Amino acid sequence: MQAFVVQHPGGPFTLVETPRPVAGPGEVLVRIHASGVNPLDAKIRAGQAVHARQPLPAVLGVEMAGVVEEVGPAVTAFRPGDEVYGMVGGVGGLQGTLADFVAARAKLLALKPVALSMREAASLPLAAITAWEGLVDRACVHGGQKVLVHGGAGGVGHIVVQLAKAHGAEVFATVSPEKTHIVEQFGATPIDYRSVPVEEYVKKHTGGAGFDIIYDTVGGPNIDASFAAVRRYSGHVVSCLGWSNHSLAPLSFRGATYSGVFTLEPMLSGADGSHQGEILREIATLVDAGKLKPLLHARRFTSHDIEAAHAAVAAGSLGKVVVDFEALPGIPC
Repeated sequence: MQAFVVQHPGGPFTLVETPRPVAGPGEVLVRIHASGVNPLDAKIRAGQAVHARQPLPAVLGVEMAGVVEEVGPAVTAFRPGDEVYGMVGGVGGLQGTLADFVAARAKLLALKPVALSMREAASLPLAAITAWEGLVDRACVHGGQKVLVHGGAGGVGHIVVQLAKAHGAEVFATVSPEKTHIVEQFGATPIDYRSVPVEEYVKKHTGGAGFDIIYDTVGGPNIDASFAAVRRYSGHVVSCLGWSNHSLAPLSFRGATYSGVFTLEPMLSGADGSHQGEILREIATLVDAGKLKPLLHARRFTSHDIEAAHAAVAAGSLGKVVVDFEALPGIPC
């Protein structure tokens, strides 16, 4: 098969011929139709993602959508021809998804949403799992709550907004003025974080009581702002970028709680990742019910544009893109 390999930190992508992987016990062989490119992938390529631990040379890419080619021993949930999606590799020494095929753990996969193209489906796994693990698994979102999402127009943030709405919450999102329309189209009340102080928007939207759940997708000072804006006693702060040092005193004085989210753990440790497959099944149900849709930039990238795709993500001009393999000769759509 063909695969794109990065030989050393910051190095170019090299197209190589490599043996096609074989589906082992508990695995399925997937012909990849589309692969997501995330800021995480750009950091791994640059050698700046210590937490992801992907030794180079390697095939990068953590998420994909494709078609099951064959199933390994003990796999009963999938069969050849199934259209699937998932977060399956690209870290911890696992082969990534910038390749023709990947042998993926069946537990990490789900049938892709019927309503989405391969390209759209490939944009979902990392963001959707990160959003679900924080909002649903940790914070236990439910109807009647007020949820604040920091970075509501971002890759994880726009999924959190939609999940919160689907669970009956009233949703607010910090966002830059030029992206207000994005969170509004998903049903959230925008908050201009550049001009409105924390105390002001807490008073305006919660009467000073604080938000029931705050999901931070930005990190840094936003975590401190979250500690000051969460509801006393019953409030919960979640962050998928809680990697810096912060004083817990403001949170403790409010009697609130905090959770971190790290979705790479099953791939890095080899732990049972079946819950992530369950999450993706739930996400597919929401998508096909019209309650969730991915936010994907209109610019299309093929395997001929992998360098450009990574450059756009690394520069921050595009938060996330998808490399579309469907356009390549020899790969059926």
